[in-house]
Amino acid sequence: MEPINRYLDAAILKPELTRDEAVAAIEESIKWKTKTVCVRPCDIELAKSMCAGTETGVSCVLAFPHGCTTTAVKALEAKEYCRLGVDEIDMVANYGMIRSHRWDYVEADIRAVADACKVGGAGGAKVPLKVIFETCHLTAEEIAKTTELCVAAGADFVKTSTGFSTGGATEEAVRVMLDAAKGRIKVKPSGGIRTREQALRYVEMGAHRLGTNYTASEALVSGSTGNTAAEASKSAY
Repeated sequence: MEPINRYLDAAILKPELTRDEAVAAIEESIKWKTKTVCVRPCDIELAKSMCAGTETGVSCVLAFPHGCTTTAVKALEAKEYCRLGVDEIDMVANYGMIRSHRWDYVEADIRAVADACKVGGAGGAKVPLKVIFETCHLTAEEIAKTTELCVAAGADFVKTSTGFSTGGATEEAVRVMLDAAKGRIKVKPSGGIRTREQALRYVEMGAHRLGTNYTASEALVSGSTGNTAAEASKSAY
């Protein structure tokens, strides 16, 4: 098990953030040496410049937060974000189609982005793709089936939540993902992870990455329960 900060994708995603607020959030994440900062697409270039030479990489969201854009637009987004040098991409699956059991559509939607990521990085390197399910809207059977589709489509992670809907990660949803994954794809709980105890529990279950708000980094790394944790508790993520 690595130190907990190396599991954290620190989310900096609120649409109302000013440029100065985004800069401060990225600085906070670099301070705690989070695995990545997960930023709005408009902040990719800023984050890349700030994180250069640090231990923190840059991930960004795609089709966020609803996942309802067309497959062609999602693939185009992926190509653009890869061109900008993002290290990882977190895409939102079309969970309305998941709930409709339009499995061919769901798999093709994910595959189009996965294919764009396979050769999209610097020097033709693969950019890891995480697929967000929004599990608060899905049954256990739908979570398991979508995990299988992500494996088939060539994604690298399955992820529970955007942090912007009615619920975040739960142990029940994460367990379904892990059981369906069978070690073939990594699992990322996200949303609502406020304390070090929660974070450690998910890692002990077998999670490979954690989606957390940047304001929670101090509490997750140090176990503190002061103002930072209180601020995190108000966050959508």
